[in-house]
Amino acid sequence: MRYVILRDDDTNALTPIDCLERLYRPLLDKGVPVNLATIPEVATNTTRLDGSPEGYLGWKNGETAQTIPIGANQKLVRYLLDNDAYHVLQHGCYHHWFEFDRDDSVEIRRRLDRGTQQLVEAGFPKPRTFVAPYDKLSASSLREVARRFRVLSGGWYELARLPFTWWPGYLLKKLRDMPHWRIGSTLLLSHPGCVLSCQRNYSTMKQSISELVNRQQLTVLVTHWWEYFRDGKPDEPFIAVLQEAVAELTKMPDVKLITFDDLVTGEISPRVPLN
Repeated sequence: MRYVILRDDDTNALTPIDCLERLYRPLLDKGVPVNLATIPEVATNTTRLDGSPEGYLGWKNGETAQTIPIGANQKLVRYLLDNDAYHVLQHGCYHHWFEFDRDDSVEIRRRLDRGTQQLVEAGFPKPRTFVAPYDKLSASSLREVARRFRVLSGGWYELARLPFTWWPGYLLKKLRDMPHWRIGSTLLLSHPGCVLSCQRNYSTMKQSISELVNRQQLTVLVTHWWEYFRDGKPDEPFIAVLQEAVAELTKMPDVKLITFDDLVTGEISPRVPLN
């Protein structure tokens, strides 16, 4: 059996329910799990390198607060809780630029704990999976995340950025050519980049996904809900690609779409090298 986790990044207090509903209703109706990497207290001034606002801030609507906790949008919280197929993960704290690519352990701990607190106070279960903004973490951040979470969903891992004590586990992973590995009780997952992205060729996207899933036992597919609604308008061809690609996966007898929590509970045990 092969497993697929659909990870959608950047849900936050400013996210319109209509966008998530338009994108994921066909999946929700079939019980397909959608793992939402949710920003606990979104910063409203995060910019890209070119100075433009991050894409998920396109629905800021004149908001002047520097940060907005997810619990401030009770309609969104209720919508997510009422639809069992949504599974909320912790996506940083504020989603500042390279938020966890820092060495200040005190500040790292504060942000991790505040993010968890905001999600729990909003009514979500305590998150067991962490996603760093931009998939960037320092060695100090990696250590603190591993102490708090059972799963870290990242892009890739570089030896020079890892805690020294993690090097043997990382080298074993590389020797076995495995995308995922484990440190203690924390599973560290890799993903092949944002395959579901408006920056990619729509006509070849579904084939690319199929090839990825066929190559490994566990595949994390990453996307961003706001890319499907650039300039406030739905990109219908892109939406169709996502929905059709997932529909095709659900029809494959040897493929199962799962949650990150399925890995924590032991219902799914991917082959990973132990440290």
